[in-house]
Amino acid sequence: MNSALSDSELDNLFDDSSLELEATLSETISAPLAEPLPQKDLKFFGNIPVNVTLEVASTEISLRELMDVGTSSVIALDKLAGAPLDVKVNGAPFGKAEVVVVNGNYGLRIVELSGSNLSDLAG
Repeated sequence: MNSALSDSELDNLFDDSSLELEATLSETISAPLAEPLPQKDLKFFGNIPVNVTLEVASTEISLRELMDVGTSSVIALDKLAGAPLDVKVNGAPFGKAEVVVVNGNYGLRIVELSGSNLSDLAG
């Protein structure tokens, strides 16, 4: 069984003009990139109330120790004086802050935001 191909038949097999690779490649390159997803509008949620709390520090004590607490008792906490305090929104960590006084009221000066912020909710 001799299945030798002639030069012209071999050239026809390797002729890339019939494959149209260049046309396909140029169409792929020139095709516009996928449009970015539209940003979600969070204005709708702007009036929803949330509970912002400032956590000074915490500690774990036994129930016996808690029952012994009186008006002059001192409970040592786990945070150093002057360290930024934890800000939580609806119980979830939001950032760190320091206490300031604004028009005679306490306020918070945010000094650090946690990894997640409100724009992450849109994803």
